[in-house]
Amino acid sequence: MDTIRLGRTGLIVSKNGFGALPVQRISKEEAALLLRKAYDHGINYFDTARGYTDSEEKMGYALSDVRSNIVISTKTHAKTVGEFWQHLHTSLANLKTDYIDIYQFHNPAFVPAPGDETGLYDAMLEAKKQGKIRHIGFTNHRYTVAEEAVKSGLYDTLQFPFSYLAGEKEEALVRLCEKEDVGFICMKALAGGLITRSDAAYAYLAKYPVAPIWGIQRESELDEFLSYQDAPPVMNEELTSFIHRERGELTGDFCRGCGYCLPCPAGIEIFTAARMSLLLRRSPTAGHLSEGGQAMMRKIEDCIHCNQCKSRCPYGLDTPALLQKNHDDYFDFLSKHS
Repeated sequence: MDTIRLGRTGLIVSKNGFGALPVQRISKEEAALLLRKAYDHGINYFDTARGYTDSEEKMGYALSDVRSNIVISTKTHAKTVGEFWQHLHTSLANLKTDYIDIYQFHNPAFVPAPGDETGLYDAMLEAKKQGKIRHIGFTNHRYTVAEEAVKSGLYDTLQFPFSYLAGEKEEALVRLCEKEDVGFICMKALAGGLITRSDAAYAYLAKYPVAPIWGIQRESELDEFLSYQDAPPVMNEELTSFIHRERGELTGDFCRGCGYCLPCPAGIEIFTAARMSLLLRRSPTAGHLSEGGQAMMRKIEDCIHCNQCKSRCPYGLDTPALLQKNHDDYFDFLSKHS
């Protein structure tokens, strides 16, 4: 199996990391089956977050008896020191462990530092001193904030979106992490579901010193990634041409589905509605064109133009304009196919 060293943490993790955000959508037993099968087939790195509802609890249920054989990273979105300790103690209890390998700040808008007014980084240091965490990590969707975190020297790992849709800045960030010996944990390797060929995604990322975590919800998805451990896809002429075409279609102002625009005061399901034009071209349309799908897209008409979604978007998208475009494209497509 392909493995990678996570920078100065010294942790050696499988190139097939298990991203446990999606397991919050399935039952406890279904999640346990997936997590245990992943472990039994050689995956040793599992990533979750306090904000992923019951994901941590399911991971603890499935893997606590093999805790010493795996690497666990989780995240806190705490805004205060009190909330930080509450999150940490809850995570430890849910995961059925007395330490977390990598404890990450979850997409903050700034870089916590020692002595700042929040006290959050100092809390991290105290947790590390107490042995409750072993390494301090940082996750983000904003390039400038992520770059600042890496250059600060305060963080052992960075978790950041990276896929074959990445541009020169994202590639430079990977190389900066390599230079600074910061482990690069790769999220959104399938661009929030817009990348539909995992073999192309896997082959592309194999060229870089990154540790991908694949969001897995179904056993068929897990089996697909497990198959790559014995026969890893390699970049060939066909995959190179495919990725070139994909970049032509997807690179630019498109919603990555991160969900940081939510909640919407008008109840719009932004992370799906803002990608609908692409979803109609890249996945089966029946579900999207159902009565439920139509009702979801009509909610865009209730937009109150508060611009909260626009201000929260880590990619700087004009979200209201993107929603309107997808609304118009959707009903034009519907009229042609009804």
